[in-house]
Amino acid sequence: MKSYKEMNREELLNELDLIKEQYQKYTDMHLSLNMARGKPSQEQLDLSNDMLDILNSHSHLYSLDNTDCRNYGVLDGLSEAKALMADMMEVHADQIIIYGNSSLNVMYDTIARGYIFGVGGNLPFSKQEKIKWLCPAPGYDRHFGITESFGFELITIPMTSKGPDMDIIEKMVSEDESIKGIWCVPKFSNPEGIVYSDETVRRMASLKPKAKDFRIYWDNAYCQHYLYDEEVKILNILDECEKAGNPDMVYMFASTSKITFPGAGISALASSLNNKEEILSYMTHQTIGHDKLNQLRHVLFLKDIKGIKTHMKKHAAIIRPKFEAVDIILKEELDGLEIGSWNFPKGGYFISFDSLEGCASKIVLKAKEAGVIMTNAGATYPYGQDPKDRNIRIAPTLPPLKELKTATKLFTICVRLVSLEKLLNN
Repeated sequence: MKSYKEMNREELLNELDLIKEQYQKYTDMHLSLNMARGKPSQEQLDLSNDMLDILNSHSHLYSLDNTDCRNYGVLDGLSEAKALMADMMEVHADQIIIYGNSSLNVMYDTIARGYIFGVGGNLPFSKQEKIKWLCPAPGYDRHFGITESFGFELITIPMTSKGPDMDIIEKMVSEDESIKGIWCVPKFSNPEGIVYSDETVRRMASLKPKAKDFRIYWDNAYCQHYLYDEEVKILNILDECEKAGNPDMVYMFASTSKITFPGAGISALASSLNNKEEILSYMTHQTIGHDKLNQLRHVLFLKDIKGIKTHMKKHAAIIRPKFEAVDIILKEELDGLEIGSWNFPKGGYFISFDSLEGCASKIVLKAKEAGVIMTNAGATYPYGQDPKDRNIRIAPTLPPLKELKTATKLFTICVRLVSLEKLLNN
């Protein structure tokens, strides 16, 4: 297709009339489609239904060490659940604490604990004059929302193809004592699907922060979420921190939310033994232990890392055609027009689309007006403000394939419509 940037005004006006007609046809369909968030589809949730039948009133409800899973106790989780999550996260079982269904809740708790009690014996965040947080962007809106809710100043760090810009990070953390943390999604980052390079992980682990209570908040949400059989490896940040002389500098998070049931999974935090001891000293006043029946249920259903990988291949078989369909439609409708670019990840849950500058908000609004709900433009940046107003997160997993194709085609029409209007107004 001829680039819009090469068209004269008359050609652009003719193209705009054509696209407006197409847009009206979709509007007249009264669609009600939603691809706003990265939710598993019903078909994916059905993959784990057998887990609901694993335990019943006649089951052996004891763990390997003979703990009665119906009762109080075991603050850091069943040993077999720790082993399962440790293998999934590629860490050691003694570094693990098992929590409830949501890793987001664990991340919030970790920030709140630092706010109330401090980190590593240092002054609580709440009693320090100013707290700043590094936010690689585009990134995960709920990460940013947690630290924003505590009143921290969010600092945008640009992403590269190898991860966040380490030159900027190294300089900032070494000079500014008020910087206390950084959010990271190291494998198939949300939304761009970037995998941190070995160099990035090593440089992250070797940071020399001015703040003694600086920590890396390492959300390994997609550690087993591949679209294809090819597995992508990243260095173990806990091991690299140990090698670099920073053993306590990282908290790693993960869960089974997009493996089994998002509303009824198990989550885990992995960190140094020093950090784990500190966390448990506060947790003992918060809970007597998380849901051990659910931990047991997951162990019996998934069994081990081989079981997790086999299960995740079933997920991939469902969502891979959706990602491929989105990519095909974007190429068919937008290639050569020079009005947008996008990634095609090897795993994770999102496709990141960049429009012309100043167009993302209008594109999302146009899609909404025609019946397709998407994540708000700007959501992938701190405070919901994309300075260039160009990044849009596409979440292909939830809609059925036929609806997804319709929504994606409409999305491309919205991209073309808004882009044409911008070029004509320049």
